[in-house]
Amino acid sequence: MNIDIKSVHFTLREDAKEYVEKKIDRIHNAENMIVDLLITLTKDKDFNAEATVNFRWGVSVHIKEHDFELNPAIDKLMDKLEHKIVKEKEKVKEKR
Repeated sequence: MNIDIKSVHFTLREDAKEYVEKKIDRIHNAENMIVDLLITLTKDKDFNAEATVNFRWGVSVHIKEHDFELNPAIDKLMDKLEHKIVKEKEKVKEKR
């Protein structure tokens, strides 16, 4: 699984990057299903967190979340991401 974390309009501190990586560990059971995980964190008036997941069977999922603080935005994003991964996994199992 290739992981790319980018920040736009602000510098991502090392502790924030470690926080994101710790949250990514929640989906370690889906590592063999995911080819790329691209996370973009943007700061405008509030923080926007976006993730694009490319599964090995060709499906791509894009998720967006926003919050006034960075960590809650990351938490919301990872909750949605975990839900989407479970949903995709179930779809693939149904097709077999």
